[in-house]
Amino acid sequence: MRRFGFALMTWLLALAALPALAQPAAQDNLSVELIAETDTPAPGSTVTVAFVAKPDPGWHGYWKNPGDAGLDTRLDWTLPQGVTAGELRYPVPTRLLIAGIMNYVYKGSYTQLTTLNIPAGLAPGTALPISVRADYLVCTDEICVPETENLTMQLTVGDGSITPERRARFDQWRRTFPKPLGSEAKFAVADGMLRVAIPFPANVPLGKDAYFFPQTLDAMTYAEPQKITRDGDTLLIEAKAGITVPDRLEGVLATGDREGFALTAVPGTVSAATSGAGGAAIDWSAALLALGGALLGGLILNIMPCVFPILSLKALSLAKSGTSEAHARAEALAYTTGVVLVVVALGGLMLALRAGGASVGWAFQLTDPRVILFLLLLVLGIALNLAGLFELMTPKFAGRLASGGSGGAFMTGALAAFIATPCTGPFMGVALGAALVLPWYIALLIFLGLGLGLALPFLLLGFVPALRRMLPKPGAWMDMFRKILSIPMFLTAIALAWVLGGLKGVNGMAVGLIVALALAVALWIAGRRQARGTGTGPAWAAAALVTLAGIWAVAAIEKPAAAQASTGAQPFSEARLADLRARNKPVFAYFTADWCVTCKVNEKGAIETDAVRDAFARGGVTVLVGDWTDGDPALGRFIERHNRAGVPLYLWYPAGATEPQVLPQLLTQGMLTGLTGGK
Repeated sequence: MRRFGFALMTWLLALAALPALAQPAAQDNLSVELIAETDTPAPGSTVTVAFVAKPDPGWHGYWKNPGDAGLDTRLDWTLPQGVTAGELRYPVPTRLLIAGIMNYVYKGSYTQLTTLNIPAGLAPGTALPISVRADYLVCTDEICVPETENLTMQLTVGDGSITPERRARFDQWRRTFPKPLGSEAKFAVADGMLRVAIPFPANVPLGKDAYFFPQTLDAMTYAEPQKITRDGDTLLIEAKAGITVPDRLEGVLATGDREGFALTAVPGTVSAATSGAGGAAIDWSAALLALGGALLGGLILNIMPCVFPILSLKALSLAKSGTSEAHARAEALAYTTGVVLVVVALGGLMLALRAGGASVGWAFQLTDPRVILFLLLLVLGIALNLAGLFELMTPKFAGRLASGGSGGAFMTGALAAFIATPCTGPFMGVALGAALVLPWYIALLIFLGLGLGLALPFLLLGFVPALRRMLPKPGAWMDMFRKILSIPMFLTAIALAWVLGGLKGVNGMAVGLIVALALAVALWIAGRRQARGTGTGPAWAAAALVTLAGIWAVAAIEKPAAAQASTGAQPFSEARLADLRARNKPVFAYFTADWCVTCKVNEKGAIETDAVRDAFARGGVTVLVGDWTDGDPALGRFIERHNRAGVPLYLWYPAGATEPQVLPQLLTQGMLTGLTGGK
């Protein structure tokens, strides 16, 4: 009855306002634009549609649950045969308290999203006229006006392509929507109070304006204050109960700056909130745990094949030079500075792109074939240098560097950090996933920890003389050791050529190999001229020209059509996953990329083995694979919803389970066969 009274009051105010607004020059107080993410949807696909709402200054629109007063948006579609529309979704709202009445509103421009399901079997070129009537309420602090917009757009069945400009706009709008929490909350009503216990990592802080927006009507007294406290990895919300006790409580936990998490709570036991830090407090000790995870993850990167040779040679150079303690420490600090600056810069760029609406994750630059080719040529150059084909510096410059090599150490550290980005490992995934939901300054601390972990072995060598004394004595063996270390670098170059083939097909790989051969010839000429003591300028110029020409050439190659997977796995889509879960089928979904070293190790050593394949077949498990090699934004958003900044991500959905089990980033056969009860 209370809610009906407020709604009736809202409509009476609106009707009272109509005579004053009924004049020829009257304009809508809120304009709405209808935009599809693609104007040429493919048959059998789902296209996202946006309602872009722009209230006039001083006016506001309403959330799905408008609060004590107001009305949500109502849509009446006119669609071609077979086309169906999904539920309208709302971004995170804000609060507006007027005379003791709480409203959940949007004060500025906002965008609502829905989907249109296009039937399969439609011929390309089929026209799809779309019409919709949108009824909504728009208010100021003093007056409310019901308005209607009749919107139309024309779609044509095609290939489903999305323009970069349209993709960027939709990605930016999606960032204003709450992310699925991924864990089930609990609620209880006792002594007139509604208490909600939300699983929420202790290392994820809340903004000062944290608030729980109940989507379930009348479960909470909206205008009463909320008390938010933390108990470890649980967030406790306490507010005055409403007039109904629901079977399920749905809502959005707003964490600040139009960001939040959508959640569902079921009845359960919830303890009363105790006095303590509110939503604005940051649990720094827990944030330090995430920093520690990044530190350990960076440390593990040192054993990767593209980093270990660089670290080994740099470490042996300290033993060979026999320099002073001050010089060793200076080199260690310079190396660490180079590593940390590159890692923090890449992390900061990732955060900036995400803030701008892009769905990117860690190692986002590796989705660009030009970056892959540059890395391939860089690693090849390092391998040829280690093999003794040429020297990076003239003897005269090398002598100056030996007496004060901080500049060389800095560049070596920067190089190690840059070529380590294709790798991930234990601790890194959770730490970088936390960085996605943390404030930017704490997220940058996590990237700082990752860089420190990567630099830690050499930093310790520089500051702990006992460790340097444990290194082998210099000798002729070092030349042979250096040549041996070229082997993992050559293997890394081969792997990058394979990644390039995954991005650009056989033609792209062929161009990459031709450019690599041309670069090797240019470096061989440079080495020959170095041996004779003649100038190497023309050879270096040729190498630079080859690199630039190759990057231009590979960018011009069209991406090939996706090949059919040969392992029995099906391509991942959220629609396919939802269909399998609705039929209570067990699902193993994994997300990979050709440039992800850890992904490929897990696939060859566990996922694609006969034992796992047989166990999944016996258990009726459907395997879905999401290929993120080219940085697909839709996959990126799905990965982000599971608190990961990138690949690999492994999800196990048991039959009938409501939520997936997130598996470790390093897999074994036994771990996967055990999911179905196998050995």
